[in-house]
Amino acid sequence: MKIVAVTACPTGIAHTYMAAERLQEAARQLGHSIQVETQGAMGIENELRADTIADADVAVFAADIAVQKRERFAGKKIVEVGVQEAIKRPEGVFAHLEK
Repeated sequence: MKIVAVTACPTGIAHTYMAAERLQEAARQLGHSIQVETQGAMGIENELRADTIADADVAVFAADIAVQKRERFAGKKIVEVGVQEAIKRPEGVFAHLEK
């Protein structure tokens, strides 16, 4: 499965990046392809390209704040979870994708 993800937390420092790392690790272990954009203290990093979003099967928002530029994902299936769920149970996040 091709997945795009956005991670973001209120302070935009550690948890944003921890969630991104955990999602990437879990996706690889489960055989999924994933690209992650972080929206942290430094702004948007690794911004997802329009063609990457279009090619994805699903988008995961692991965020405790509003995702910036959310309109880019219009028409895409979106699974929303909190940052802590992505950090503590990333495999569980991917279980939501099949629903």
